[in-house]
Amino acid sequence: MPRLAGKNVFVTGSSRGIGKGCVLEMAKEGANVAINYHSHQSEAEMVANEARSFGVKAIVLGGDVSDRVRVEAMIAETADAFGSLDCFVSNAVYSDRQLMIEADLDGFRKTIDVGMWGAFYGVRGAALQMVKQGKGGSIVVVSSPHAVLAIPTAMAYNMAKAAIDHMARTAAVELAPHRIRVNIVHPGWIDTPGERKFFSEEQLEQGGKALPWKRLGRPDEVGKAVAFVSSDDAEYMTGGTLTVDGGVGLPWWSNRAEGAL
Repeated sequence: MPRLAGKNVFVTGSSRGIGKGCVLEMAKEGANVAINYHSHQSEAEMVANEARSFGVKAIVLGGDVSDRVRVEAMIAETADAFGSLDCFVSNAVYSDRQLMIEADLDGFRKTIDVGMWGAFYGVRGAALQMVKQGKGGSIVVVSSPHAVLAIPTAMAYNMAKAAIDHMARTAAVELAPHRIRVNIVHPGWIDTPGERKFFSEEQLEQGGKALPWKRLGRPDEVGKAVAFVSSDDAEYMTGGTLTVDGGVGLPWWSNRAEGAL
């Protein structure tokens, strides 16, 4: 029996990259999936078609996660389409890379609005829906080693990830009486389209070789972790952090390639 058979899932920021990996791995495990996009609708539709090839239902929802009203509407649309919301995955992000003293503050604020407030709106909205349903559920927050590593040129992103880690742990305590589990997944440096905003193909190849595991991670590897944490196999796990980072968190900094994160 697939781990998520009969479950209904909503993943934010899932037209590409890690979010896409989560959707497809959860669909393989039998979940009906709601795919969220902001600016990549055609790619979201392709992800939905690929998910349907596993025999599950899939819908596509456009919306900016920094808009609380739209986030709550997308959660309601998911529950209406599938009959319930059983699993929620907060994944959507935005990031610019600049030193703090040189940063465009509009981009800095957008990074916080999407990465922190967007995650909070999703977690809160999903929790409200699950409490109303009265049958528990699973919430997964896709965070990052940036939550604990002071990576230069990424202050806003670091701040947002540190905040949502603590948000998730606090939510785990508050939602335990409702049998709603809240967990965190920390991906490392993953080979996604978003990385091309900051690095060339050569830099990604060389940076991957400099990592302890000698390569970048893949979105499906993060997706497998998220699918596990969302499943009943992880029923005793709440407030925890599952790390899928190829060793980024290990003490290897003296050999780190410049710009590896």
